[in-house]
Amino acid sequence: MKARFVKYILNFIQPAGTSRGILTEKETYLLKLESGNKTGYGECNLFKGLSSDDLPDYEQKLEWLVNNININQEIILQELRDYPSIVFGWETALKSLEAKESHLLYPSDFTEGEDCIPINGLIWMGDKKFMYKQIKEKINAGYKVIKLKIGAINFEDELDLIKYIRRQFSSEEIEIRVDANGAFQANEALEKLKRLSDFDLHSIEQPIKAGQFESLRQLCAKTPLPIALDEELIGYNHLFDKKKFLDYIKPRYIIIKPALHGGFTGTDGWIEAADNTGTGWWITSALESNIGLNAIAQYTYQHKVKIPQGLGTGGLFTNNFNSPLYVKKGKLWFEPNETFDFKVDKVKKE
Repeated sequence: MKARFVKYILNFIQPAGTSRGILTEKETYLLKLESGNKTGYGECNLFKGLSSDDLPDYEQKLEWLVNNININQEIILQELRDYPSIVFGWETALKSLEAKESHLLYPSDFTEGEDCIPINGLIWMGDKKFMYKQIKEKINAGYKVIKLKIGAINFEDELDLIKYIRRQFSSEEIEIRVDANGAFQANEALEKLKRLSDFDLHSIEQPIKAGQFESLRQLCAKTPLPIALDEELIGYNHLFDKKKFLDYIKPRYIIIKPALHGGFTGTDGWIEAADNTGTGWWITSALESNIGLNAIAQYTYQHKVKIPQGLGTGGLFTNNFNSPLYVKKGKLWFEPNETFDFKVDKVKKE
């Protein structure tokens, strides 16, 4: 088996506002495996500033993987333990290599175009006018679940945005999720959650900065608004009792990103821990290209998910890869007759 990787820069159609700043481009790495006449593709989705593997030797570790691609897989997994996005790309490429067709990792009713995955409509941070515009577009597009990123503008303005939705749509008509990305101070978070809870929200993601375990535990115990952990799960790459962690914090939900949580192996561990503790969960992409998103969507469908997932990011980039994935009325579909252009061989190695 032979392997190679290339860096690829994804360009946003419009700047994406987050609590960490404005994103105009997204760096990722594409992995290609070859064995005989078979080819497999994966994406090592480094998320700078967020991934626990945002480390100076990231490309050196990719070189190590390429040079040692044929050694025992357990050794590879151990070597890459601190590089969850590389594990994700490697696992995906292996699955792709083994597949009948390189883009059909988990054949199902989804890949046959007979079933779909419900997803939420993501509203990026910005001024009120920009966020209003996005909300209207998502509702007009048929989304039943709206996810608002909050924490970057004035809190009162953010409440006004939520009021805008609720004046027109009840919680039965439009479900609202909010994502604070850790923007609230621990000593003010509970009061803000109380005010947000007046609007029949589904949940809030990561209200306070990750790592404040006792504050988070107390907040989960007292909150009137269900809390979903997101960034809190990043970095637990070694042997770690996920069930014990969830039993201690007691969140209502966790949000799993395969590229940030150790690929599908790490995702399996979090799902098992969540199911064993009665914790709800959903899966979210982390600004992958369509190569990574395709793998995550097919994997997610295998779990027979019922609640909307966070997989609607394929249309964010000007230079994404053509794929069978498309969104219609708040649901992610797969068109089996559409070709998948991986373009890995067209990307110049830096």
